[in-house]
Amino acid sequence: MATDIFPTKSNLLQTKRSLALAQVGFDLLDKKRNIMLREMTSLLRDVEGVQEKIDDAFAGAYASLQKANFMIGQSEILNIANYNAVPDDISIRFRSVMGVEIPVVSYDEPKPELNYGFAFTNSDVDDAYIKFLEVKRLTASLAAVENSVYRLAFAIKQTQKRANALKNIVIPRLEQTVHFITGYLEEKEREAFTALKMIKGKK
Repeated sequence: MATDIFPTKSNLLQTKRSLALAQVGFDLLDKKRNIMLREMTSLLRDVEGVQEKIDDAFAGAYASLQKANFMIGQSEILNIANYNAVPDDISIRFRSVMGVEIPVVSYDEPKPELNYGFAFTNSDVDDAYIKFLEVKRLTASLAAVENSVYRLAFAIKQTQKRANALKNIVIPRLEQTVHFITGYLEEKEREAFTALKMIKGKK
């Protein structure tokens, strides 16, 4: 409460400084929130585009895989999958958006290398392999975007909480304190002035 602070000029100056800092802090938090919101909105547009592509890519890849299973048998497809190592071609680094670290996924897309014999396979296997490479690329991209959106959404929520606390609690309380001390000091000055006039009148 405002009355918790003893009404002196030094306390008035200190409270005014605190109020100015709180107002600057609120402005900075508001700008930070707006920048993160713009970034998140941009990423959400990317999610929509990637999601559509990944749905189509998965549908095409599984259709090719079903066809390959039918033509040469599921056990042969499993053998091919087991003897072909998954390349380590995805790397992750981070970039900062207003202090929030969001991932940037780099995918060094390999040249399709068909590391299996051709005697017991056909073009359906090749087609499934190539389509699943595309699925992998899109999945890596989608994972990065979704993770970034999650991190930004959490940071925006925290920033909004702090901004609301400043706007609705801290700043009004400091303004109330300034008003209280100012009123008290002005009243004391009026009393001192009146007393001084009375003393002069008696003299």
